[in-house]
Amino acid sequence: MKEIRYVSADEAVAAVRSGDHIHLGSVASVPHILIDALVRRADAGEVEDLHFHHFHTEGAAPYSDPRYSGIFFEQGFFVGPNVRANVNAGYADYLPIHLYDTQRLYRSGAMKLGAAMVQVSLPDENGMVSLGTSVDCSPAAIETARVRIAVVNPNVPFAYGDLISLEAFDYLVSDDTPLYTKEYSEPSETDVLIGRNCAELVQDGACLQMGIGSLPNALAAQLTGHKDLGIHTEMFADGVLDLIRKGIITGKNKRIDTGKIVASFLLGSADVYSFIDRNPDVLMKDIGYVNNPWTISRNPKVTSINSATEVDLTGQVCADSIGTRMFSGTGGQLDFVRGAAMSEGGVSMIALASRTKKGMSKIVPTLHQGAGVVTPRADVQWVVTEYGHVNLFGKSLQERARLLISIAHPDDREALDRAAFERFGPHWRVVKV
Repeated sequence: MKEIRYVSADEAVAAVRSGDHIHLGSVASVPHILIDALVRRADAGEVEDLHFHHFHTEGAAPYSDPRYSGIFFEQGFFVGPNVRANVNAGYADYLPIHLYDTQRLYRSGAMKLGAAMVQVSLPDENGMVSLGTSVDCSPAAIETARVRIAVVNPNVPFAYGDLISLEAFDYLVSDDTPLYTKEYSEPSETDVLIGRNCAELVQDGACLQMGIGSLPNALAAQLTGHKDLGIHTEMFADGVLDLIRKGIITGKNKRIDTGKIVASFLLGSADVYSFIDRNPDVLMKDIGYVNNPWTISRNPKVTSINSATEVDLTGQVCADSIGTRMFSGTGGQLDFVRGAAMSEGGVSMIALASRTKKGMSKIVPTLHQGAGVVTPRADVQWVVTEYGHVNLFGKSLQERARLLISIAHPDDREALDRAAFERFGPHWRVVKV
């Protein structure tokens, strides 16, 4: 049996070399004790040109800080609030990629990792550990990195799914820092209306993907009259717990992982983390499984609900930027849009408020200059706002425009109608939908 030894964080990161690409465990389970040790090496002038890759992270992010320019370079797969300003100022960067493909980036050798740094649970009787709240693409990183470092933390829940042997790691570091938690704001009146409109499209027995935040929580609150829902989603939070405890989420109609709640990472309250700990009804798995559109499609009635920053009159969806300013990332939106489309009886929705908090329409004649198309118009099915829902599948450009205008804010519809007339010409007004 391989000898595994516990060392200090400083001893573990001494194995990191200048020029290395480093994978970080993400979201609630970032190994901050190792990052802090790398900062000490950087301050001592011992290392430079380190590239960091991860899903979004919670907490301090010195790897994007301007004062470490030339030493650390953030190249995350998603832009969270803790790095957003530095990404848009050019001190850090964003690597556009569908979440399903993140593991392939590592496993294919397209990106060679010098180090994988993750947090894991206490081992079970067989020496296996769980990646807990953040499996994401970490299994691929552990498989392919030159150096594998695990922070063993009793606060990481032992979640079933894809477990890792302690022998897979070169260094173990002990830490008992609590995981990051997040409390979500109460849904707004607009969120409630959008949630209600989304819920009308959810069938009994549907298999849901609906993310985290106030809007998914608002949707969950509207599903209390549904039956036998299932969960196969890249992430979830507190919103689904009430549905599980009320017996509304049973997973009995799923064809794969029947009766199981399947996810790859999560962020929420300590209640969520406790819920997945040694819970045989929850599987936390590799993003290469969870977000594979073919895997998603194997369940019937897959229903995906994703958000957007804006939608143009032809149905193009921007969800990662505001103009040229990066806001988040591609995420797994298209993974699930396409998986739902291939599912028997599947439904995909893009749900958004009709206006921004500043009163600007989110349904626009054309996407803002520099905006990224996360979901192409050819992939879009339902678009939902607080004013209703419309199905763009099988609709022409002019038909789409008329449908989208019908669910825009009433005060914006006249301007959008004029923009459509300018685009489509005199026949615009005789289009019937």
